[in-house]
Amino acid sequence: MNRGYGVLLACFLLTVSNVTEAKPTASRPNIVIIYSDDHSEHAISAYGSRINQTPHIDRLAQDGVRFTNSFVCNSICGPSRATLLTGLHSHANGAVSNRARFRDELPTFAKSLQTSGYDTAMIGKWHLPSLPNGFDYWAIKRGTYYNPDFETSRGLESSTGHVTDVITHRSLDWIKNRVNPDHPFLVWISHSAVHRTWEPAIRHLDRYSGIDVPEPTTLFDNYSGRNPGAITAQMRISGDLFPAYDLKLPITGEGFLDRNAQNQLGRMNSEQRFAWNAAFRSRNNAFAESNLSGDALTRWKYQRYIKNYLRCVDGIDESVARVRDFLKAYQLDDNTIVIYTSDQGFFLGEHGWYDKRWMYEPSLRTPLIIDWPGVTDPGATRDKLVQNMDLAPTILEMAGVTPSYPMHGRSLVPMLRGDSPKDWRDAIYYHYQMQEPADRASHLVAKHYGIRTERYKLIYFYEHDFWELYDLKKDYLEMNNLYGQLGYEDLVGRLTGRLSALRNTFEDRTGVSF
Repeated sequence: MNRGYGVLLACFLLTVSNVTEAKPTASRPNIVIIYSDDHSEHAISAYGSRINQTPHIDRLAQDGVRFTNSFVCNSICGPSRATLLTGLHSHANGAVSNRARFRDELPTFAKSLQTSGYDTAMIGKWHLPSLPNGFDYWAIKRGTYYNPDFETSRGLESSTGHVTDVITHRSLDWIKNRVNPDHPFLVWISHSAVHRTWEPAIRHLDRYSGIDVPEPTTLFDNYSGRNPGAITAQMRISGDLFPAYDLKLPITGEGFLDRNAQNQLGRMNSEQRFAWNAAFRSRNNAFAESNLSGDALTRWKYQRYIKNYLRCVDGIDESVARVRDFLKAYQLDDNTIVIYTSDQGFFLGEHGWYDKRWMYEPSLRTPLIIDWPGVTDPGATRDKLVQNMDLAPTILEMAGVTPSYPMHGRSLVPMLRGDSPKDWRDAIYYHYQMQEPADRASHLVAKHYGIRTERYKLIYFYEHDFWELYDLKKDYLEMNNLYGQLGYEDLVGRLTGRLSALRNTFEDRTGVSF
């Protein structure tokens, strides 16, 4: 534990019982966090998607505020959830990777709201090594897309249906059947869609059939000028999607991931399995007969991947509608804040990739839409640089709770009220350091940290001692690494200085210093 956050923890433990409220309980808003997994901005029409429509998420944006420059601190599942809970960068909350120890003893927004009189619940994907703390009720999804089990304090509970539908139903059921209906509540609806392996609901299996989803212009990127890890990272559409596990091709029975695919299909009941096979059988037969290779095969893989991804997005979009319709039906909509966001962005074929992890824009960006009835201006946008670490202090201020501990994030409430803080950050800090296990080399994304301003991005891949610099105004696709080119020496010096200052500000001693 570093010294600064040892002091933070000590202060919290001394003061947690004296959390102050800015509002009487009766007027405090309910808060619903709809949290998707790996949902790229590029698959939301409110953010300008070229490949799909998300009418219900769009309607939320029309009613609330959409943040146009929303980023994560570490683009990987567990660490993003730890940052959401604590308002701290990964090195401070301990969850620097999916396998690192989360410092569960730290304060979180859930613990503070629970202490101040809120009923709290977390339902769905958890992805942290400790059990949920600070939630009156929790149900952790175990299993895959179909008929998952849920771990609860009462034991393991089974379910029937598609995971997005089941998580939504359980969440609304908790709201409806709370023991103390007069208390304000917070529920974190934590979806596991649209995470790999992209298994859509039966009702969506025929969506996008017969059309070609537009390809990203960088689908066949050759990684010229990029760090050495870019060309070797195992997340290529062309070569790293597994036939049965990812692409829904027939199972051969060979290999770990083929067996995993068999297990996933094995969770389906006979009716679900029949519909699934009926949807893919003719398409798979046509693929087998086509005997594709080279770029044509990559294009086929992209279409198979992206259509299943978008079908899963459709389920999430419908979930947003179900939640909002429920709130209206139970006359909760006027006093309930709805937040839509994702744990990180995702590559939808950009640079030839799927997955996340990199500090490049597709995985660094994450959607953030907030509707606060009576407070937010309908259809408003905010362009300041915000990060997922800002949500914890925002939620606390929304609830009228004064934090008794320092956080790296800052409350977005002034922006939600229409103000534009003059002293807001002009740069964000990012650090990825996932360590893959020795017995399963996968993804292989080089550890790196960096800084992003409104225009420029500087990244240091310390495993390779390699730098990248991008002018996002001229090169939004990040294809031209300017580092080391003539004329950029002063800019590099300024950005390097800012990067060093941010590492010091956040007391990040992890990784390799430059």
